[in-house]
Amino acid sequence: MAAARTPYLLGHTEIAALYDVKRQTSQLWRTEGTLPEPDLLASGNPYWLLATVLRLDGHSGRVATSDRLRAYRERQPDGYEVDDKSRLPVILGIKEVAVVCHVDEQTISRWRNRKTIAEPDLSLSGSPLWLLETVLNDAARRGRDVRAEDVERVRAGGHAPQKPRGRKTTHPSSPPNKPLPLSQTFQPGEEAEAAQFVSQALAEGLSVVIRPKR
Repeated sequence: MAAARTPYLLGHTEIAALYDVKRQTSQLWRTEGTLPEPDLLASGNPYWLLATVLRLDGHSGRVATSDRLRAYRERQPDGYEVDDKSRLPVILGIKEVAVVCHVDEQTISRWRNRKTIAEPDLSLSGSPLWLLETVLNDAARRGRDVRAEDVERVRAGGHAPQKPRGRKTTHPSSPPNKPLPLSQTFQPGEEAEAAQFVSQALAEGLSVVIRPKR
């Protein structure tokens, strides 16, 4: 089967290689607005069209040399140019594939380890990416159920709902502060009453100071 054609996209690692800078520099460009908003978000990771990234070329000392540009294209031999993000095909990360296949992300990772899911169409900045059609064809071939509403949700840019990490702990409300008992004076012969008073105070977590009366 021929490899699917995929648009030229770059994550921070690819942008850094194209401009011969550190990955952190590309991330800084995004933070300071030098890089515009991503053309694609998949599994929360940002990606930009090659056309978007090349707009930085020649500004503020940034140079994408022909050698580095050729090396980038050679790593994606079936790539093609897209100049507008509205023309991008539907591209999924692990989170979105999990939505389509109606499983959790850990299951997708297990399928990848066992090679029981199609190989990613792209790997950018260390993250796998699939075309939606690749995932749907693979699910049909393996007899996996795919729900139309989940597919449409992903087509519309929806993602897997965030699951709470662990069970939410409910802390019991603190009881209102109880007023401290008034100090007591005991006379000779009232040892039983004194002992009861001290025992009750200690049971309530209070400390007791005993002073002889002179």
